Amino acid sequence: MALDNAPLGKISEYPDTYDPGQLFPIPRLHNRQRIGLEDGLWPWFGGDLWQAWEVSWLRSGGVPVVAWAEIEFAAESPQLVESKSLKLYLNSLNQTVYASAERVCEVIVADLSSASGAAVRVTLHSVDEGALAQGRPHEYQLIDDEPLTDVVYSYAPESLVTGTKIVSEKLCSHLLKSNCPVTGQPDWGSVLIDYTGPKLNRVGLLRYIVSFRQKQDFHEHCVETLFTDLMRHCKPQALTVTARYTRRGGLDINPWRSTRADANSGPRLIRQ
Repeated sequence: MALDNAPLGKISEYPDTYDPGQLFPIPRLHNRQRIGLEDGLWPWFGGDLWQAWEVSWLRSGGVPVVAWAEIEFAAESPQLVESKSLKLYLNSLNQTVYASAERVCEVIVADLSSASGAAVRVTLHSVDEGALAQGRPHEYQLIDDEPLTDVVYSYAPESLVTGTKIVSEKLCSHLLKSNCPVTGQPDWGSVLIDYTGPKLNRVGLLRYIVSFRQKQDFHEHCVETLFTDLMRHCKPQALTVTARYTRRGGLDINPWRSTRADANSGPRLIRQ
């Protein structure tokens, strides 16, 4: 489907009745072909974890329920779901009566699995549940204070260089920024890189991450570009790339791609 028909960037009427037709799927293939990948030959395991903070419905008798949701799309799904369409879809639940949270989960799972073309995992949480968030996982080393001088703001994969020493490292930068390809609005995130392989030059890595600052791409495609570039230029034996993006419109998107089948998106961070 063409992005011209997506609700993103347009004035929309918010639905007041349940409407799965609000969901707007976007094929992943085109953007993967742009980074040199062939259909179905994806060099990763992974997924896209969405945190939806504005979920509500009516229980029997008409009293509202509020919750937040973790929604996990498989990276191998043929389609992702455009973010504003997901927000409109979730808002269509607001005035609908459901017998239980379990039933709400079943409905969301069925609709999002149909839209994305693969099984989706959904977990609903009470807003009363406590959650401690950190700036970054303690085992990750922050690279944002590296002595970078030759800053560039246009995509620069050639910045990625390595030495010969083989290491295992976990690195973090809070300086990931890209722009929505439809609205031009900024997307802010923290990127986590866990690798084993030739030691990354940290100044070059920081220069590369900063070079996304004017790049126009969806969250998922930025992470796939990061992963693919690191594999091509640095040739690690093992690699996991995760981006924890900040919230927009009640949703945050957290893609990860990995050479490991057991990798995940990691913990919620303080910016979320």
